[in-house]
Amino acid sequence: MSNPTLPTLLEHLHGQVEAELRTARQALNHPTDKGDASETVWIELLRRYLPSRYIVSKAHVVDSQGAFSDQIDVVVHDRQYSPLVFSFKEALFVPAESVYAVFEAKQDASSETVGYAQKKAASVRCLRRTSMPVPTVDGVRPAKDPGHILAGLLTLSCAWKPPLGETLAGHLGHGPDDGVLDLGCIADAGTFSRNGNDYVLQPGTRAATKFLFELIARLQELGTVPMLDVRAYAMQIP
Repeated sequence: MSNPTLPTLLEHLHGQVEAELRTARQALNHPTDKGDASETVWIELLRRYLPSRYIVSKAHVVDSQGAFSDQIDVVVHDRQYSPLVFSFKEALFVPAESVYAVFEAKQDASSETVGYAQKKAASVRCLRRTSMPVPTVDGVRPAKDPGHILAGLLTLSCAWKPPLGETLAGHLGHGPDDGVLDLGCIADAGTFSRNGNDYVLQPGTRAATKFLFELIARLQELGTVPMLDVRAYAMQIP
């Protein structure tokens, strides 16, 4: 038996994701079931491979003034400085300050799903985020300004020909400023990422693995989310 190689391991990682997404499409008939299964595939991927400082959930996002986002398919959020606001059964509500990234998970990339993901991202980014000074062994560090919340779209495929071409770039480039999508994955075709005001479209294989590594790199660049002002949330207690 030959020894494993890094390229082989990374190819296997992508193969698992694409196979599970195809199973969700082919084996499930109801659109809701397909959607739920697709979301679960991406959530499980990120839970398995992101560093343990990150939590990955399907959730609503709420701020200290009581405003709520739309429900988000995949939320990457923090638990070090940000307690959960509320959870019941499948319903989860996380504070706006805790959010690193939000993604919509769909079967296909299209004008509709790109616009939908932009709308969902805007519903999160418009929320108010507090920030508090952080006590450390070296003294109190000043409050950190809340950073950019990453957003994107995750799909199995895309009907456009080519999937990652001018049509996709055009839809990504036309949307509200607060709904801009930073990165995404079309599992059977490639990835996209935003670099300044332009998009880098990368057709090719092993898209899920490439997306995962790019997401981790961008999370590293963001650092840690601010420590929220829990007393601002307590003001909402009747």
